[in-house]
Amino acid sequence: MFKKLKNIGDCGIVCDFGEEVNQEINTNVIKLFHHVKMEVLKGNLEGILNYTPSYNKLIINFDLEKINSSKILNFLKSVDFSKISLSQRSKKWVIPICYDFEMDLENMSKTLKINKEEIINIHLNTIFFVYMIGFIPGHPFMGDLNSKLFLNRLKTPRVKIPPGSVGIVEKFCNIYPYESPGGWNIIGRTPIKLFDTQKETNPCLLSPGDTVTFKSISKEEYKKLANE
Repeated sequence: MFKKLKNIGDCGIVCDFGEEVNQEINTNVIKLFHHVKMEVLKGNLEGILNYTPSYNKLIINFDLEKINSSKILNFLKSVDFSKISLSQRSKKWVIPICYDFEMDLENMSKTLKINKEEIINIHLNTIFFVYMIGFIPGHPFMGDLNSKLFLNRLKTPRVKIPPGSVGIVEKFCNIYPYESPGGWNIIGRTPIKLFDTQKETNPCLLSPGDTVTFKSISKEEYKKLANE
């Protein structure tokens, strides 16, 4: 299952599942993430400081005074991925998007040589898989976009991207939870809050392994949802 298990520094281990970015590999990363989390909560794996998933890797950091890398490596080698289920944890989301707030549809249409309506239609008919959350709190990296819409990042990133902006680059789609710099092609905007600091237990709306589809809404509907 693992391509490599290796130490990074004195108190870190990287669980490497390979270089590819696809749902099968990422699902195993997420399975391991939840399994490690459960074992830590049960008290079966003391000294773990954090465990950070990416597209195809999981990094585990630990306290050398409480546990050593040999014990963690032995634990990892004993994991049976076939017995770990994600079905109860993964959620299906329908997120509203207003394409009137696009910033790059015109240029996208020229580059891709397809009209705006087709770009929107392809986007609406894609089931996106949440590979990971990162960059800023609540920021999802989702695939897998239809190859007809594959685009590079902007040559000059914007200094400010409005919160809720939905962007695409290559096979991925993202949503900016907060105003931030960015170089993705902005296709629209959602009024939905992706990270809520008022929620102590689970402030992040989306989680790795979830799926997302988008639903088109008008500016009026956007304003109404944004004010709720």
